[in-house]
Amino acid sequence: MEFQRQLEEARELTENRLRTFFSGGGLEEAMRYSLLAGGKRIRPILTMKFCEAAGGTLEEALDFGCGVEMLHTYSLIHDDLPCMDNDDLRRGMPTNHKKFGECVAILAGDALQAAAFQTVLSAKGKWRHGGKAAVVMAAKILAEAAGETGMCGGQYWDTAGDGQPRTAEDLTDINNKKTGALLRAACMMGICASMGRREVDESCMDAAWHYATNLGLAFQIRDDVLDAISTAEELGKPVGSDAANQKATYVNLLGVEACEALVLDYTVRAKEALDAGRWLGDTAFLRELADSLAVRKN
Repeated sequence: MEFQRQLEEARELTENRLRTFFSGGGLEEAMRYSLLAGGKRIRPILTMKFCEAAGGTLEEALDFGCGVEMLHTYSLIHDDLPCMDNDDLRRGMPTNHKKFGECVAILAGDALQAAAFQTVLSAKGKWRHGGKAAVVMAAKILAEAAGETGMCGGQYWDTAGDGQPRTAEDLTDINNKKTGALLRAACMMGICASMGRREVDESCMDAAWHYATNLGLAFQIRDDVLDAISTAEELGKPVGSDAANQKATYVNLLGVEACEALVLDYTVRAKEALDAGRWLGDTAFLRELADSLAVRKN
């Protein structure tokens, strides 16, 4: 019950803050449509909760988390495009290009990417350690996660080899970039946000990196399992699109049972990674969050 209360508190903070952005029409309407379409808000929640674990507060990390969510939303808009996964449904609603047209969807994604960095770099805080170093460090982490060595690089390798044979190790390399990079950024940016309270502790940064890496792999493998065993109604998006696009997945390489065991293994590793950090706050929520994501239904 306490975990659920904290989850809803962080999610509500995120939703309320996101509603304050992009209130105009035209392009802003398309940006807002996807940004406020729901979702778990896992990335901003991780940002805020890592800030709290490092000794800060949820509110101090809120704009960093919202910036991560904007960048994540841009990636979903582009991922759904006909030139990528060509999906018609996202979170139970028509995808952005189905609602507004392909041109507007591309621009909405581009604008959300720019807005992500504007939001992070404009974040207000009483940065007692390093002046404005917190926002610069957070923006740098986000940029590295988004670019050719992170999310975009992972997406490139994911789409470039459609229909080609791949090993589980290949998929791990791809997903470490495509999914893991932005999760790592979310967690590490939360520690940046705690710089209003303390100097950055590298043990916390390292623990966040390893936690997010293992969480990301568990998350992606669970996605592959759900794509194989769930319905579009349960997931709020099409199922079987990986098979339709001839993409190799963990499920078609290893089978559902082995994948479920891997999800649990990576989840244990994520929780164990937290032990290495010198935290000023509690990490119990982060451990329970990893457990909850391992058995999620959508």
